[in-house]
Amino acid sequence: MNYLVVLIVDNNDICPAVLDAWQEIGVPGITILASTGIGRVRKALLSDDIPLLPSINSLFVREEENHRTLFSVVESQEMVDKMIAVAQEKIGSLEDPQSGFLFVTPVSQVVGWKKTGTDKSQD
Repeated sequence: MNYLVVLIVDNNDICPAVLDAWQEIGVPGITILASTGIGRVRKALLSDDIPLLPSINSLFVREEENHRTLFSVVESQEMVDKMIAVAQEKIGSLEDPQSGFLFVTPVSQVVGWKKTGTDKSQD
């Protein structure tokens, strides 16, 4: 069975260590997105430099504290367990406040995964 592993990393400085560790254990591919949560948006609303009636768009144009959301599809529960273990080695316990958040979900179908051909990861 395939699994989707999603990890939201609160501290962007830790993200490269997690990515390196996941690659070392054989994670086949990792997608990285800049993301933010509603808590950080609400915190920004309390900032002194926001207009009295800001638009939602102006909140997202401002400088933000971002998370990084990492996700990957893997083929076994064993790989999922390894990913969780090494993520927590680098981040610390995900049960700690403001460390991150990880979830896993089964994937019933995958199309276009593990294509052969030129490796474009270095482009």
